[in-house]
Amino acid sequence: MYFQHADAIRSEFPGLAAAAITASGITAAPDVTEQVARFTAIANTRLAGGTESDLPEIKAWRQAFSAMGLKPTQYRCASEALLRRLRKEGELPRIHPLIDLCNAVSVAFAIPVAALDLGRISGDLEVRHARGDESYHTFSGTTENPEPGEVIFADAAGRSHARRWTNRQSGLSAVRPETSRVLIVAEALHESAAENVEALMKTLTEELAAAWAVTPTAAVLNEAAPRFEA
Repeated sequence: MYFQHADAIRSEFPGLAAAAITASGITAAPDVTEQVARFTAIANTRLAGGTESDLPEIKAWRQAFSAMGLKPTQYRCASEALLRRLRKEGELPRIHPLIDLCNAVSVAFAIPVAALDLGRISGDLEVRHARGDESYHTFSGTTENPEPGEVIFADAAGRSHARRWTNRQSGLSAVRPETSRVLIVAEALHESAAENVEALMKTLTEELAAAWAVTPTAAVLNEAAPRFEA
């Protein structure tokens, strides 16, 4: 399968920088407590001078959400939501070692990071505008249809694995204890997005290799090379 952004998305958001990572052999066994502490400490240092809304990475996503007709304080990108929770509660929720690691790296870089179970994705995955007939499975078990024109992660079966772009992932492809093969996606829109996304990708691949003893495959996606073969 491949992962890519539709031409229309890249045209509307020319500053988009993204990276994709795949890894097999993921389990729920590793202890990532040290890694989580290390990356959340970086995030806390960045938050010491203000709030998450002051960070350029978050400001860029807020502008993108406004451009999509969404109220930024009602629909927050994933990294902003995590940073806000970290600032208010002092810690991030612990769910699964892979998710915990991705969330910690996400707040350190203030960049949304999505982790998806490849075994629950049908065919290719594309970030595109919704037609409105796609199905989205919530974490509570209900099914929704994205609004026409909404930016989603859509697979070949017409299932939406994220709504409002970087706002909310689907419960269908969420990483769970039995997950083995994963796709991790990081996306950013701020001025230094390209170099920051590449640094995030290198950081995360190194941490995956160390914690799970796996060999991830990774690539930076851009206009010249928009497709990642998983």
